[in-house]
Amino acid sequence: MAQNKTFTGRDVGIDLGTANTLVYVRGRGIVLNEPSVVAVSTTDGSVLAVGSEAKETIGRTPSNIVAVRPLRDGVIADFEIAERMLRHFIKKVTGGRRLARPRVVVCVPSGITGVERRAVTEAASQAGARQVHLIEEPMAAAIGAGLPVSDPTGCMVVDVGGGTTEVAVVSLGGIVTARSVRMAGDAMDAAITAHVKKRYALAIGERSAEEIKVSIGSASPVGAWSAPGGGASVRRPERNVEVVSAAPGGEGLSLDKPDKPDGPGKGDGPGKGDDAEQTQTLLPPDRCTIRGRDLVTGLPKVLELTADEVRHALAEPVDSIVAAVRSTLDETPPELAGDIMDRGIVLTGGGALLRGLDVRLSGELNIPVLVADAPLDCVALGTGRCVEDFASLRTVLDARPRGLTTARG
Repeated sequence: MAQNKTFTGRDVGIDLGTANTLVYVRGRGIVLNEPSVVAVSTTDGSVLAVGSEAKETIGRTPSNIVAVRPLRDGVIADFEIAERMLRHFIKKVTGGRRLARPRVVVCVPSGITGVERRAVTEAASQAGARQVHLIEEPMAAAIGAGLPVSDPTGCMVVDVGGGTTEVAVVSLGGIVTARSVRMAGDAMDAAITAHVKKRYALAIGERSAEEIKVSIGSASPVGAWSAPGGGASVRRPERNVEVVSAAPGGEGLSLDKPDKPDGPGKGDGPGKGDDAEQTQTLLPPDRCTIRGRDLVTGLPKVLELTADEVRHALAEPVDSIVAAVRSTLDETPPELAGDIMDRGIVLTGGGALLRGLDVRLSGELNIPVLVADAPLDCVALGTGRCVEDFASLRTVLDARPRGLTTARG
């Protein structure tokens, strides 16, 4: 009994994401949120940087350093680097104590294979965990979003992450039906890169494509701009992407805060009168200037992209997400489908911040779609709930959903 009390405070939950890794420590909340990137020396294989420092090196490394993303499409692509990254994060949150071997709950996509699940378990064990439990990402997202997962009612959650989009219907503490599509944030970045390369013969980097998506990306021409944490502020792009104001008469749109701070919440459509004006202030600029390398001349080149153009470039991955939600609804039992009609669909993950995605889904499916509070943290918060109340939520761990469908495209 004393031994259990000794280790209780060090139990951690890990949202092992393709783009970012979040760590929740029991009794302390989310204590770490860093990119899932590792900078490795090609000379001796040593790890030079992990997390935020390593992300800064993407596309800027010399020949003897390579920036590695050990997870692709939600699963471990480089086992050794993933184990080193986990070891670094666990050591960072436990203070480097030699005897600190925490019980770890790790989120995994619902569509991964048994071999991939075993790779996650072994990587966490070798990183220093004494016990490793897995939880499906859509279940963790539903718990973190505050949905009544234990009630006999249907709840639908769509978690749009970096590598995968997880769609699931949850009821009575289990996943009734789920679909995992390997088409999410990374696919959107790749679609923007391919569009710019094909149409303008301009090569841009991974980070530039992500900044374009953040700055002017959208899934629908209608919808309010959503910022991380539920605020109304627009995220400031980095140096390689310059945002151009969409305001009439050349007036600039502030990137730090909206012109009207009391505008509508995220996901609200355009209204009438004052509401319409407030919604307009939350819309992102309609074009941006990017820099890349001209594939014809080989010289640096400046290019301007419009929001409509980026929306068309994102059409394929967005259509795949809509199709996954539609297919999951088609497999949902009628009683639960009726509950979803009443309660609506909840969007979580970084992809939920794409402007107009909730409007697009609602229009296509004729079902209310809501964006969760703090969508970026929902999975980590759900994992933390499992860590905090391990006994009562033990049944949702290490469980395989019924009616699971995986799409690799």
